[in-house]
Amino acid sequence: MLTPDKPADEEERIATLRSLNLLDSERDERFDRLTRLALHVFEVPIALVSLVDENRQWFMSCQGISVTQTDRDISFCGHAILGDDAFVIQDTHQDPRFADNPSVIGEPFVRFYAGYPIRYLNGKKLGTLCLVDSKPRHFSERERLILQDLARIVEHEIHAVQLATIDELTEIPNRRGFFASANQALSLCRRQKLPVSLVFIDLNKFKPINDRFGHAEGDRALKSFADMLRQVCRQTDIAARLGGDEFALLLPNANESDVDKILLRFAAMVEQANREQTLDYKITYSHGLVHFDADKHQGLEDLLAEGDQLMYLRKHKGKKQQSGR
Repeated sequence: MLTPDKPADEEERIATLRSLNLLDSERDERFDRLTRLALHVFEVPIALVSLVDENRQWFMSCQGISVTQTDRDISFCGHAILGDDAFVIQDTHQDPRFADNPSVIGEPFVRFYAGYPIRYLNGKKLGTLCLVDSKPRHFSERERLILQDLARIVEHEIHAVQLATIDELTEIPNRRGFFASANQALSLCRRQKLPVSLVFIDLNKFKPINDRFGHAEGDRALKSFADMLRQVCRQTDIAARLGGDEFALLLPNANESDVDKILLRFAAMVEQANREQTLDYKITYSHGLVHFDADKHQGLEDLLAEGDQLMYLRKHKGKKQQSGR
């Protein structure tokens, strides 16, 4: 059996895949509809949308089998993402690379495989749309083109999912995207008994920026603030714009000391940006920090509600201090 090589851009490819928060997500009818269509068009018993992670392939949609993932080392899709065209094995028994593959000599007894790479907008390959049969078969040029067309539709649907969960202005997750990815991260931390914290952030006196300098400058300030949030994030952290001038930051597997360091680094970045600002305004913010407590918090909504309340109290206290000067 031949273990698939890693693409030359593997590190960037994996980073792109994980940033999309598709792995281990709930079943989505838009992708199931496409794999059902593939079953009908190609008359095969199995059709999959497979995402190739670091050590596994996870099936975002699967028809014809009950498993949701397999090891990458034995995957056909691991080979398919190495090329730019359809990867086709018309008879695995006649191909020494796959004749003794566990998926060939055991369930689901793969004799035929055809997979077409699925790419994201930056060109990185996420996985494949693939077909599997338990008997050998010829795969014509016309069928290759149809498989390519269906793979392009899968790509389009992935892009549509991202557009629905990414804030168009700041290009970080919006409220919907934050809930999708943050709930997954929170559930993982709860299962693994790892610390997790949430920071609820609200910009101070943002409306005067729009009123005095115009909405284009206000948009620029929001984008700058979001960029700094993104820069301060570790790979596992999730920054989002919840709406208007409200932001949130989820920090999984970070103890209180780690969280303090991240917030201090962020404050320093904002201070530096303000020093470099040429217009007569400063970006300031108030925040509420909540450390997850399983005895106190049921889920993400509780963290956000408490973070919002703490942020409000901090902002109100700041206003009182200013008015008393």
